[in-house]
Amino acid sequence: MLKPRKEFIYLNINIFQLPRRVCCAAFLAVLAMLHGCVSIPSVQDRTKNAQQLAAQQGWEAHIIKTPSFNLMSYQPPMHQIEQLTIYIEGDGLAWITSRQVSSNPTPSNPLALKLALSDSTSTSVYLARPCQFVTDKYRHGCENKYWTNARFSPEVISAMNQAVSQLKEKFQASRLVLVGYSGGGAVAALLASMRDDVVKLITIAGNLDHQEWTDFHHISPLKGSLNAADYRQQLSAIEQIHFVGEKDKVIPPFLAQRFIGGLSVSAKAKVVVVPEQTHGCCWDSLWPDVLLGLQK
Repeated sequence: MLKPRKEFIYLNINIFQLPRRVCCAAFLAVLAMLHGCVSIPSVQDRTKNAQQLAAQQGWEAHIIKTPSFNLMSYQPPMHQIEQLTIYIEGDGLAWITSRQVSSNPTPSNPLALKLALSDSTSTSVYLARPCQFVTDKYRHGCENKYWTNARFSPEVISAMNQAVSQLKEKFQASRLVLVGYSGGGAVAALLASMRDDVVKLITIAGNLDHQEWTDFHHISPLKGSLNAADYRQQLSAIEQIHFVGEKDKVIPPFLAQRFIGGLSVSAKAKVVVVPEQTHGCCWDSLWPDVLLGLQK
């Protein structure tokens, strides 16, 4: 029997080495929103923020059309590349409060976009989730179930898979690396389980077993969603790195550890715990150093 390649390690990055204003500002912004002290930016402002971030790097917005949804993608100038890295956004602004569903899931903080833009180690593109960043003209199919209980539904995953195939064809790539943040980690894992061209799966605070996750938080199960944990057999042959924050209360590290614990003993997978890191704050500041560390 092959020896297990599954690992659980700590990444030697100290979040307190970051500029104090970066961590404190992000923390206070989240805290204020949780207590209703600040207003949520409008959809237009959220979209404009993403457009400005992309434009600063010379990236452009592209709508990818599928039968079920139109998906927003931000891309660098097109050129042929053998290996393409696709960053997949998190759940975005799915809920206004614990009881009020958002009318539009466009994220206030497009973290996966920031990660993609900071990746100097690969040719990367960004792929939003259904109904994020798209105007009314392109919002057909946008029922709020697709960012609540059916956020990982078969039709969502099918649309995302079609978009990934279109991106692969456009850049004429032969291999893919899928990177997903939070709920985007679940999407990336599900896509990787059904494709034969994904050579690496990377998640950041990824929701890899939503049944375990909803049980842990004592919230309603995602009844309309596929669960990445049910596809571990298909994922066992793919190299995986799952980054989690030591102080992440949304996706605690033990959930990722349980996920890779269910992979086959020969799986090349590891969980990397980042000290002091929470679910959202500062991943984009850490990411360039994390990627450079992976190259060593």
